[in-house]
Amino acid sequence: MPSIPNHAPPAATAGAFARDLAGRFGERPLLMHEGRALSDREADARSRRIAKGLVASGVGKGTRVGVLLPNGPDWVLAWLAAARIGALVVPINTFSQARELAFALRHADVALLLSTARHLNNDYLERLERAAPELAAQRGSPLRVRALPYLREVRVWESAGGERAWTLGGAAALEALGASLEDALLDEIEREVSPADPLVLVYTSGSTAEPKGALHTHGSVLRHTANLVALRDLRVDDRIYSPMPFFWVGGLAFSLLCSMHVGAALLTEEAFEPGTTLAMLERERVTVVAGWPHYGSALAQHPDFAVRDLSSLRSGSLHELIPAARRALDPGLRPTGLGMTETLGPHTLGRVDEDLPERLRGSFGRALPGIEHKLVDPLTGERLGSGELGEICVRGASLMLGLAKRERGDTFDADGFYHTGDSGFFDAEGNLFFRGRLGELIKTGGANVTPREVEAAIEAQPEVLSAHVLGVAHAERGENVAAALVLREGAALAPGALRERLKSELAAYKLPRHVFLMTARELPMTDSGKLDRRRLRAELERRIAAGDGGTV
Repeated sequence: MPSIPNHAPPAATAGAFARDLAGRFGERPLLMHEGRALSDREADARSRRIAKGLVASGVGKGTRVGVLLPNGPDWVLAWLAAARIGALVVPINTFSQARELAFALRHADVALLLSTARHLNNDYLERLERAAPELAAQRGSPLRVRALPYLREVRVWESAGGERAWTLGGAAALEALGASLEDALLDEIEREVSPADPLVLVYTSGSTAEPKGALHTHGSVLRHTANLVALRDLRVDDRIYSPMPFFWVGGLAFSLLCSMHVGAALLTEEAFEPGTTLAMLERERVTVVAGWPHYGSALAQHPDFAVRDLSSLRSGSLHELIPAARRALDPGLRPTGLGMTETLGPHTLGRVDEDLPERLRGSFGRALPGIEHKLVDPLTGERLGSGELGEICVRGASLMLGLAKRERGDTFDADGFYHTGDSGFFDAEGNLFFRGRLGELIKTGGANVTPREVEAAIEAQPEVLSAHVLGVAHAERGENVAAALVLREGAALAPGALRERLKSELAAYKLPRHVFLMTARELPMTDSGKLDRRRLRAELERRIAAGDGGTV
């Protein structure tokens, strides 16, 4: 299927990338965090010094280095230092509790963990001891812990050592350790890191099962994010705000790496709090805002939104924050993309600053450079043509090497395609129309309903900000179609009136039998900002059982 034209390839290893950015952008801020700025030149120089310490401590190509740090300069330095010597970086979810930490560290075979001691209300060292109680009796290095059999060192990033008997010093200690290592040796080590070498092992958010770890290479990560930049309206003088965490692909690829490619400054903060964040957007004259929709809703609904000067904003995915004169007249005609951890974010996309023609409303862009798609019948595996609804399969440049601890034959089909579990169709020009997850299909009275089709019809109503459609249990029909709606500020829409409007657009069996009006904050979300459909379904079924409205 037709794809978007390729973008000029960037430096394709982490070390070359850091050097290139330092040469091009020098003292320009790469990242700004709570009054602390990290320039491109400092990021290159400091990550080199830390990298020498890692080499001196025994880290080499393929060593699995976990990074348990919040968004900020320290995360960038830890990632660059480990990556530039060929270590495999494993970003660890800072929301993880003890059981989840134990799973991630063991499943990823982490040998060295670079961790913060505390962040907000989280005591990570105490949490690690609960994840692996044997740690408490350990001393220094190397560690010998049956629960985490590959773990040999835990270094506390901001500490000189001694936080626990089983921890070592972090950034400063590594810089001191590497001071005697020749720069020439580090240069030779970096030369042996190739674009084909694994760079990151990124875990999914695990909203429906245990998280999966997707392995991505230096070349695929850096080239793919350069191709994403080619479709975005980012500039070297931009100040970009995004609360998306770097341990997931939204934050890593779409926020951090895209801003690095263009030399823009990315702004991060200790925690997302709408009032504090609005003050920061005004104070720092932020120009681009990017994040999941619930962030935008929380900011726009805060009392301070009306009095903050956000006139510097010109672009981004949080449309309600952008001044009306610069905002898309119809966000439904702005391109979006479809992606996943396994493809390092979007595998389809369109230019985010250009309106679509009406015939492409609701489409999800075209294949990114180096990406191929096919559609198959999810039951028979038969290949389908343009306009036919089926399962979306993907292969190519940004597709992962594989999933951690899964064999290739269990991950890809015989032609090297990954079956995404998403349903949709491509038109003759290669534009994707996404129709939802295969497992989300609603079966009501013997008929199949695709939630995304109903959501699109509801979101076309001027009063509706977002719609979330799913099946709720029914004794006779199997499932009923239910919709949870978030209305635009100040809007009103009666469920019966909505159903009347939809009768001319949807077959009768697709019409929602239950309509609930909710606020954005009432919608249950996963840590990664996705709708938690299982929790929403349980909540709607609870309301229905209690006789709480919703019935049209």
